[in-house]
Formats: sequence, structure tokens, C-alpha cells
Amino acid sequence: MPALAALALLWPHPAPAETPRRGVVGAAIDGDTVVLESGVEIRLVGIQAPKLALGRAGLRDWPLAREARAALEAMLVGARVRLVYGGLRVDRHRRLLAHLEREAGPGRPALWAQGEMLRRGLARVYTFPDNRARAGRMLALERAARAARRGIWRLRAYRVLAPEEARRRIGRFELVEGRVLRAAAVRGRFYLNFGADRRTDFTVSIARKHRRRFRRAGIDIASLAGRIIRVRGWLSWQNGPMIEATHPEQLEPVE
Repeated sequence: MPALAALALLWPHPAPAETPRRGVVGAAIDGDTVVLESGVEIRLVGIQAPKLALGRAGLRDWPLAREARAALEAMLVGARVRLVYGGLRVDRHRRLLAHLEREAGPGRPALWAQGEMLRRGLARVYTFPDNRARAGRMLALERAARAARRGIWRLRAYRVLAPEEARRRIGRFELVEGRVLRAAAVRGRFYLNFGADRRTDFTVSIARKHRRRFRRAGIDIASLAGRIIRVRGWLSWQNGPMIEATHPEQLEPVE
């Protein structure tokens, strides 16, 4: 690992007093995190690249993690970038959350880092309710890479799961695709059931406080019954495998 990236891990920086608009990338920590020459750490918001263990106990490198970091390194290290913010600007790890746009330079055309990682199949779309900028464009790039079986989409480890497979991936960020058999509201919370037994089969849960985002996006949750949906999020176990959906970009109609 480059020295600057190693130092960033050993000596976390305090939350930046201001959010810069431009900088020069000094190192790539992994496939979705870089450090500017100023020492500011940036998480490429909106994507999740394969993770490196980076010496953390109990963790192993994900498949293609080293390739993802190498790609980001070749793409950005030494380049001047513009930081574009689309929501929350600093995360709990005191990293800046931004889209990175590489400025054109000798032998390096301008590019959008998140879009290029998705295009190459070296990341998945990973949005949050407080950070959803460019989500539509990112989802389209991810779909194209998956259809072309680029990068991670060649590997079973990153395949889109059928609902019955979800129980084997608890505690992981996954994409699950299937037909919604039933949409039901229970005490203000909506549930999308993908199996006949709501106590054991895969379910998507949407809390009352999040429903406004879906309405604003023109999504009638009750109308999703009978439709094939691709869901993304962290799998937990609550009367069966479940993903909590907090914003509409987590649900993609497949038809």
C-alpha cells in the first residue's frame, strides 16, 4: 500500500473544517476511498467497490478488491479532481462524501470516477437516503456492466440472488431479485413478501417515516405486488431474511 494511504489508516484525520472543491489525489486506500495530497480522505459516495481487509482482524479481501484499488489508483493518483457534493458531506469516519471528477490533463481525459468504476464492473451502486445524487445514471451503468459480465459480474460472489438464496448471505450487502407475492401494511410499516411464508421467506420492510420518499418518486408501494423487483441493501434476519428499504433507489422494477 502506498505510504500516504497507510498513514491515513494509522492516523485518522479530524473532520475537515471545510469541504474543499478541488484537490490532487495522493493515494487510493481501496476501490472506493482515496486520500488527497492535503491529507483529506474521501469516500467515493454512491458506490461500493470490493473491500480490502487492510489488516482488520477477522476480515478477508473480497474477490477483485486488489484489482479495484489498482484501477482507482491508475485513474486518480496524481490527478487534479473536482469534488461534487450531493447530500451529506462528512460520514461517521470523518471522510468527505463526494463524487470525484478528474480534470483533463496530459494523457488523461476528464472522467467521473464513480461512473468509470461502475462501467468497468468494479463497483456496485450503494446509495443512502441522505446521499442519492446521480443514482439513476449510476444504476444504468451498473446494469450495462452486469449485462456485459464485466469485472465483479463474472463472479458468483457478486451475483444477483434469488429470494430463496438470501438466507445464506445474512450480514452482507446484496442484490436480490424476485416477484413480490404480497404487499401489506402492518401498523404503519409496509412489507413486500417474496415468498408464501412471511415468517421465513425473504421480505423487504419499509418504515412509515421513509414512505414519503417513495411517494415523491411516484412509487406506490402497494402496487408492487405481482411485479418483479431487484432490491439492494444489507441483509438481516427478522423472521427470515430481510432488507430495510429507506429510499426508492433500492428498488428497481425489472420488467
